[in-house]
Amino acid sequence: MRPGFQTSLAIAGFRKESEILRFAQNDIMTWFVGNIIAVFVIGGLGAAASAAESYKFDPSGSTIGFSVHQFLGTTLGKFTSFSGRIEVDREHPENSSVTAQIDVRSIDTRIKKRDDHLRSAEFFDVEKFPRMTFRSRSVKRTSPQSGDILGDLTMHGVMKPITLHVKLLTPINEIGRTRWSVTTDPITRRDFNLMFTPGAESVSGISQTVAINIEIEAKRAH
Repeated sequence: MRPGFQTSLAIAGFRKESEILRFAQNDIMTWFVGNIIAVFVIGGLGAAASAAESYKFDPSGSTIGFSVHQFLGTTLGKFTSFSGRIEVDREHPENSSVTAQIDVRSIDTRIKKRDDHLRSAEFFDVEKFPRMTFRSRSVKRTSPQSGDILGDLTMHGVMKPITLHVKLLTPINEIGRTRWSVTTDPITRRDFNLMFTPGAESVSGISQTVAINIEIEAKRAH
């Protein structure tokens, strides 16, 4: 194991093997999530409204989270700083689009020393890769209240295609707000070069896959 990794774990107080494994587990945040977020463009696909509408994410009413399995346990985390904009064409949903980004520094696993390690060059390297981004490429309506969005997720300097599945939770109301849940196939951290040292990986019991847990509230942009 590299000296830098051992030092980071020691600072966090994870001196026992079990504590080191738990520490590493939370590092797996891929997420994105993201970001991830593209999905909310479907907000314009299921409800009645005029074409060419713009919506933006409201972070105060939204959650972008993740969960990771290790042995028999599950670790939860989230990102607290993100933004996104949706361009909706209701008459022709396939022409809708979305862009979004997540500030990787805003990772929150409820343990500051662990979060600082995740931000370091040992994992996310936020100095070099401060943001995750998503840009949609196509939109497909699957039912009156759901749809799929195919787009590109860029994280840790790697861009991969991802499909987001969106479901309407609250229809657009009179003040131009709507709420959606988002799911996707688990993200594999290896695909984004988010790996620990071989030694840590071999004993950690940490899953390669990261589940995305998202609810987004979007409001009409003025």
